[in-house]
Amino acid sequence: MTGGGRESEGGEEEVRGARRIPGPRGAADDLDLASVPLPPLPPPGGSAPDEAVPEQSQPASASASGDAPESDAGEPEPDLGPGPAAEAWPEPGPCPEPEPGPEPEPADGHPHPAAPEPEPAAPAAEAWPEPGPGPEPADGTPEPPAPDPLVSSAPVVLPHQVLKALLGAWALSACSAEETAAVEDHLTGCAPCADEALRLRDAVGLLHTDGSLDLDPTLRTRVLDGCFGHRPARIPVPEWAAPYDAETARLDALLRDIGDSEWHAPVRLQWFEEERRVSRRTTVAGVIGHLMAVDGLLSAALGLDDPLDGGKAPLDPTERTETYWSATRRPPTRAVREPWRAQSHELIRTASFAGRNVAETSVSYGAFALPLQDAALDRAFECWVHGGDIADAVDYPYPAPSAAHLHRMIDLAARMLPAALAGRRSAGLAGPAKDLVAAGAPGRSLHLEIEGHGGGDWYIALDSPAAVGAPERAVAQVALDGVEFCRLVAGHISPVEAAAGQEGDREAIRDVLFAAASLSRL
Repeated sequence: MTGGGRESEGGEEEVRGARRIPGPRGAADDLDLASVPLPPLPPPGGSAPDEAVPEQSQPASASASGDAPESDAGEPEPDLGPGPAAEAWPEPGPCPEPEPGPEPEPADGHPHPAAPEPEPAAPAAEAWPEPGPGPEPADGTPEPPAPDPLVSSAPVVLPHQVLKALLGAWALSACSAEETAAVEDHLTGCAPCADEALRLRDAVGLLHTDGSLDLDPTLRTRVLDGCFGHRPARIPVPEWAAPYDAETARLDALLRDIGDSEWHAPVRLQWFEEERRVSRRTTVAGVIGHLMAVDGLLSAALGLDDPLDGGKAPLDPTERTETYWSATRRPPTRAVREPWRAQSHELIRTASFAGRNVAETSVSYGAFALPLQDAALDRAFECWVHGGDIADAVDYPYPAPSAAHLHRMIDLAARMLPAALAGRRSAGLAGPAKDLVAAGAPGRSLHLEIEGHGGGDWYIALDSPAAVGAPERAVAQVALDGVEFCRLVAGHISPVEAAAGQEGDREAIRDVLFAAASLSRL
C-alpha cells in the first residue's frame, strides 16, 4: 500500500518523534470495519477514561478525498483538550497525496485497519532497551508477542575461566541463583575446580568460626599446673611416696579405659619359689583385689582400716590374697576398683600429713619387715608389674615407669639381694661363703651393671649380708637391661633366660641371678 497505511504511521513518528512498538495486526480479509461498532467519544472538556480510546476509522471516501471527519450533525469534532488521552494517542496528520497510478485494492474492498497504539511501557521495561519495529510479515499474519526479558528458562552457560573466577564468590555464597547453579553444575564434572572449591569452602569456615561459650575442658588442669609450678603445695607428697602415687594413677587410668566384660579377662600371675616357676590364674578384678589385700599391710601400719580386718588377717602377702579371694562369694567385678583407689588415696594422704618420721615406720610382711618408705616403693613395683599383666590380658599399651622411679625400684631390689642370697645359702640353695668379714667391712662383691632406662651400678656383697660391696673386691660382673632385671625380680623370666652379660666367678653370678628371681612372690 502506498497511502494511508504504513507511510502515514511513519510520518507520524517523524512528526511526533516518539518510538512505538507495533502491536499485533489482524488480517485484512478477516476484519470488516463497517461492521465494527465505534466506541463513544468522551464529552467535551471531560477527562479521559482510564483506558485509552483507539482512533476512529474513517470511510474510504473520506480518506481518499483528504477531508476531515465530521460528526453526525455535520460539524467538526470538538477539541478534547490537553488530557492524558491526547498525550497517549497523538492526533494523526493529513495523509500524503498518492502518486499517480493505479492503487491496489484489498480483495474484499475494505481498507486495512489502523494499528492500535500500545499502552505505555511498564517500569520494569526501563532495565531493558525497547526493541525497534521488526519487519512486517509478507502475508499479513500477526507477529508473535515478544517474550518477557526478565524470565529465562534456559540455564546460564558460562565458560570455564568465568566459572573458575566465580569460585571465590560461590564459597562466600555471594553468587546469584543462576551463577550458583552454573558453578555447582560445573563442579560435578571438573575435578580441579572441585578441589579448589573445597579448599575455599574450608577457608571460609575458618573465617566464620562460631565461638563456644563452654570453657576449655583442659582449663582446670592447666591452671593447676601453672599454680603448682609457681608455688609448691603446702603439704606435698613425700618423695619416697611419689612412685606409688604415680603407678596407682597409671593403673587406675588403664582400668577406666577397659569395658565391663574385660574385667573378667583371664590373667596369669607368675613368680618363683625356690628353683621352679609357679603361676596362678585369676581375672583382672582378682588382680585388683590382690593389690588391695596386700596394700592393707601399709594401712594397718599407718593406723588405717585394714580391708581384711587386721586383727585376724594373716601378714604373709600370699595368705592374705588367698583369704580375700576365698571370702568373696562371687567372682570380683569392676566394683573392686573404687575401694582399691580410695585406699591408695588414703595411704598417700595420710603419709603426706604424717611428717618425716613416718617414713621409718616398720611394715611387717610376716617373714620379713620393711620401713614404710621401702614398702611403698615395693607396692609401686608390684602395681607396675601387675598393671603390665592386666595390659597383656586386655591388649593395652603399658610402658615402663619413668627413669627416676625405675631407678628407685632397681635400687630397692639391689639392696635386698644380700639378704635373699643369705637366705638361699641357709636353705642349701647357694654356694658357701668364702670370705666372711666384719659387719660394715668391704667383702667379696659382684658388680651389677644395669643399662638403659633407670640404669646404674651396684656392688652386691656375696658372703655376708652385713658386709659392704666395694669395687676393689669385685670378683664378677653381670650386665642387664633395666626392664629385663625388673622382669627377673618379678619372676616373669627365669635366671637362665635372662639376657645377661657375665664375666668372672660363675658360681657368684649364678647365685646372684637366682637370688634376684627369689625376690618374686604372689
